[in-house]
Amino acid sequence: MPRTPLVAGNWKMHKTEREAEEYIHALLPRVAALASVDLALCGPFTDLRAMIDSARGSRVDVYAQNMHEQREGAFTGEVSAAMLSELGVRGVVLGHCERRELFGESDRALALKVPAALRAGLTPILCVGETEAERDGAQTESKLRRQIAADLVGVPEDQLAHVVIAYEPIWAIGTGRVATPEQAQQAVAFIRALIAGRDGAAAERVRILYGGSVNPENAADLLGLADVDGALVGGASLQAASFAEIAGAAR
Repeated sequence: MPRTPLVAGNWKMHKTEREAEEYIHALLPRVAALASVDLALCGPFTDLRAMIDSARGSRVDVYAQNMHEQREGAFTGEVSAAMLSELGVRGVVLGHCERRELFGESDRALALKVPAALRAGLTPILCVGETEAERDGAQTESKLRRQIAADLVGVPEDQLAHVVIAYEPIWAIGTGRVATPEQAQQAVAFIRALIAGRDGAAAERVRILYGGSVNPENAADLLGLADVDGALVGGASLQAASFAEIAGAAR
């Protein structure tokens, strides 16, 4: 079953509201012809409304970078899936390695967040991946197996295909290093096999992205892999021209 590629730009803690608007105005003409690629920009909470207004009527969706699993409550500094959905946000990045490592986000929390996002009509991009020490210790598959099992445990069978998974080799995030096509294909194929072990039909529909120092120079090799259905782009998504070039490689 053909899967529409998804290229998502994760801005992290970059861009003011004005800068976000200027970026989208610069991006839209560059991606207007990419009818066969889904595009998403994942911005800071303060930028989301301006991003949605700027991208309205285009093929560019706006995603958030995090959310709380509860609909409401005494959780100072957090936002819920319902708040994002009402705003017009279409999806959310969950379990990014920086959230896991810097802010202590656990698999237990993600097991609640992923189904909460789905219930609110948001597309979750669930990030999984191994550290350099884990790769050197031949623990990549055991790490991926543990994360996939724990983080998706609360997802109903009929919703599994709506989850997007981003494979992020943590040793390649923001380092300039990138997995070789062979490493990326092996990891992504393993993730798809894990999902197939739970639901074979869903495994053919789940989109699996590669994330980790994706740039215009390596995008074609990575996005051309059989099991890679797009990219979660970090630093290279901060410039409209380079993000558009990466998106073009996914056609």
